[in-house]
Amino acid sequence: GGAPPSRIAVHKSFWFDDCFDADILAAFDDAIADGVDIISLSVGGSTPGQNFNDSIGNGAFHAMKKGVLASISAGNSDPDPAKVSNVSPWFLPVAASTIDRKSLTRIELGN
Repeated sequence: GGAPPSRIAVHKSFWFDDCFDADILAAFDDAIADGVDIISLSVGGSTPGQNFNDSIGNGAFHAMKKGVLASISAGNSDPDPAKVSNVSPWFLPVAASTIDRKSLTRIELGN
């Protein structure tokens, strides 16, 4: 969803086939400096990082300290069920699914 006064700020942290910690942290810092309310990041490794020894965990902690919610993918590199790699307690982990769901809603337009 969205809100009429909302805007999107995009910060690149992934380059070709690799994602460097410095780029992830710079993207967090830039987004916070831009005054965003929410950071959404869909990057995950194959194993859980140690909370303060992980760039995603560190960036999300810094965002939380500044009052910015970080919504981070729970994991993003393995199709195995129940595999979670982003586990820090200071961000909102989001899971994805391959279940095909349809929600049909009838709407009426005024004109």
